[in-house]
Amino acid sequence: MRIFGAIALGVVLVSSPAKAQDTIRIGILHSLSGSMAPQEAMLKDAVLMLVDEQNKKGGVLDKKIEAVVVDPASNWPLFAEKARELITKDKVSAIFGCWASVSCRAVLPVVSELNGILFNPSPYNASQMPQTSGRTGPAVDRNVFYLGASPDQLVLPIVNHLLNKEGFQRWLIVGTDYPYSRDINKTIEERLRSRNISSGDIMMRYASFGSTDWGSIVSSLKGFGSSGKKTAVISTLAGDDKVQFLRAIREQNANGVTVAIFPESEGELAGLDANSARYLVGSNYLQSINTSANVAFIKSWRQFTKNSKSVVTPGIEAHAIGFAMWIEAVKRQKTADPDKVIAALPGISVPTLTGGTAKMFADHHINKPLFLGQLNPTGVLRADGRWPSIEHCGPLQACGQDSPPITPGDGGDTGGSGGNTPGSPGLVPPAGGGVGSNSGGGDPCIDPAMRNDERCKRSR
Repeated sequence: MRIFGAIALGVVLVSSPAKAQDTIRIGILHSLSGSMAPQEAMLKDAVLMLVDEQNKKGGVLDKKIEAVVVDPASNWPLFAEKARELITKDKVSAIFGCWASVSCRAVLPVVSELNGILFNPSPYNASQMPQTSGRTGPAVDRNVFYLGASPDQLVLPIVNHLLNKEGFQRWLIVGTDYPYSRDINKTIEERLRSRNISSGDIMMRYASFGSTDWGSIVSSLKGFGSSGKKTAVISTLAGDDKVQFLRAIREQNANGVTVAIFPESEGELAGLDANSARYLVGSNYLQSINTSANVAFIKSWRQFTKNSKSVVTPGIEAHAIGFAMWIEAVKRQKTADPDKVIAALPGISVPTLTGGTAKMFADHHINKPLFLGQLNPTGVLRADGRWPSIEHCGPLQACGQDSPPITPGDGGDTGGSGGNTPGSPGLVPPAGGGVGSNSGGGDPCIDPAMRNDERCKRSR
């Protein structure tokens, strides 16, 4: 399927050659069918909304932006084929797309070969992303810009918090049997082993997509946690699998267990019973955060989708950040030419929905805030703290993520009180400081081992 349009939700604008000269095209490469459609279709709509809003402002360089939507249908080789068509046939200036790590891996060599640009909104394991040279290592590809969190910006700070601040000794790591979970879980295991957690105190369990055997996994958890050692569960499950696993914990009443989860939206938390387990939530974006930018974006999103309950997710916010950076780069260079846009992107900073600033660094990653929260017994998410800004640290292990998050009301919280009033989300108003501001524990450059790192030198 190929749709040319600047407006979503059924309004399709067919492009003529003459009109194409007055527009700048971008591609949207998200699955609209197949197993990934529930997650990716909303990302397609988000980019269409961003295009629509920018066109209402006059577009960019006095040209309208035209979105070309294709459906790779949750088929990883088809992602590569559609990316090639977008660049060679549709002549798009940039592609916004991919979610599963395998789709990004399929597209990466295509955009490199054809000198395209891919803005990827998904969390991923940077240390396992293959490079165009054929090696694996930190993802620094000239033609790809990573808008989602790598492990040192999402999972590892939570693991370190549980290790260092709460003293957990045994670890059950549960993932979906696909590359992202296996890569992330390997990274978690390496971190645990580096902190003297023995292999006997680490259990890995994997479930296939759509598994129904959650009861046996929870039974394993209860048995594994009965040794007398303090046991934590880390869930890197994908899609509906994570919801089914959490329901099984509730149904089997796994009392006292602590489960760290990384939801793709707050909607996944609905119906969880915090009386039967403790749910620790880590996310780079929460819809509940009360900033004017976030409130306005949610309102626009719900109007655009014509659904008063539409949820804004971390992936949607990532696209909003990437799109704003692309617009700024095009304005600065006065062209959408990929070479010039690629050159302009590093160093660009744009506001985030949660009150801070996102900056694109030379390694094509952005800094991310990280919010740490818990579900209270009534099912309301409250924030225990946040890391205001974490820069991707690549292969370096001494990334400063052992430092604790800023908690509501401490000296580093410039945003005011935590807002923990009855019935409110209780989320911490985020500080506005970006990377390099010594406003709290999230700055990796406070770690002595990082002081000679080039990124820390830049931030001083």
